[in-house]
Amino acid sequence: MLTLDKIRDAETVLSEVTHRTDVIRASKLTDEYDLFLKTENLQITGSFKIRGAYYKISRLSDEEKARGVIACSAGNHAQGVAMAAAKSGIRSLICLPAGAPISKVEATKKYGAEVCLVQGVYDDAYQRALELKEERGYTFIHPFDDEDVIAGQGTVGLELAEQLKDMDAVIVPVGGGGLISGVAFAIKSLVPHVKVLGVQAAGAPSMLHSLKDGRIETLSSVSTIADGIAVKQPGSLTYELCRRYVNGVVTVSDEEIARAILALLEKEKMVAEGAGAVPVAALLAGKFPELKGKRVCCVVSGGNIDVTSLSRIIDRGLLMSGRKCTLNIEVLDQPGQLFKVAGIIADCGANITSVHHEHASETGIIGCFVRIDLETRDFDHIADIKRSLKSQGFKIS
Repeated sequence: MLTLDKIRDAETVLSEVTHRTDVIRASKLTDEYDLFLKTENLQITGSFKIRGAYYKISRLSDEEKARGVIACSAGNHAQGVAMAAAKSGIRSLICLPAGAPISKVEATKKYGAEVCLVQGVYDDAYQRALELKEERGYTFIHPFDDEDVIAGQGTVGLELAEQLKDMDAVIVPVGGGGLISGVAFAIKSLVPHVKVLGVQAAGAPSMLHSLKDGRIETLSSVSTIADGIAVKQPGSLTYELCRRYVNGVVTVSDEEIARAILALLEKEKMVAEGAGAVPVAALLAGKFPELKGKRVCCVVSGGNIDVTSLSRIIDRGLLMSGRKCTLNIEVLDQPGQLFKVAGIIADCGANITSVHHEHASETGIIGCFVRIDLETRDFDHIADIKRSLKSQGFKIS
């Protein structure tokens, strides 16, 4: 049974290897909340997952350690288990989805683990890990549905209760539920008036559906840029803990997640992966209107985002926040037209990044289309540019 004493024991054990991550004020992100960030993206291995993995492995018997450990993961638990196993002098095998970010796969290998890539998503890697456990006799380290793992993750809540004593709410990412279960138990045990709220990706709302329907449910598929929380089914332990201690769960779209990653990077100089950005995404999207004016802490659970993925997500975030756009403008195919269009855009204060010119039969013999990519300030700025172009007789499709 999970207890506060167990979480405190985990805190003592983890003091050997983990950081007590900072809580920082994030006033640049929004002025609607008194917002703070718990920076688990700056934790050793770049994620909170080392907490649960290391504490679980520390409690294994000598016989269990001798058999070696196996785990399944979308990437962060993999690194936590690999590092914890290496520090304990035992071998590890990690099953990861074949589509896991390359950076997470390579980091897991560098920590000394053997990696088995499995076609599909996290849940497929989980099934393969169970098969290999039976075949080879490994000790299985569950990424979330384990009391020791949950106790390790609960140390985030212990730290928060001490670091931000007057907070009104803490917002936590939710995949399988290990982090929010531990945080919620610790927070509600120490400061029961504080709300604990969860955020899932709209493409993987397994805990939300389960809590809403009063039973554990399994999604047929998951799809989200937040690979760290792309879980089809929550755990039985985590479901019960969330049902008892979590005040609510909402979802955010991939577009909202991309916008939050961009905001964290640009305004707070902080790199967060998709799963780590979902609490901020929920606030920026107004998913918790009851918290306006309140002191709120978002747990930025991880920062292990692949560089190539980051560039695509930033691009998506720019589009979703009105920082860039593409205009298709119908013009006459004659000298000076493009110059005139560029002049209007320049007068509006936007920057042209690319131009593509193409003839199209529907514009007539002397007509053509110009596709222009722009860097803009926001959606109001885009609307102003369109109005200016239309006022000069240009058609925008």
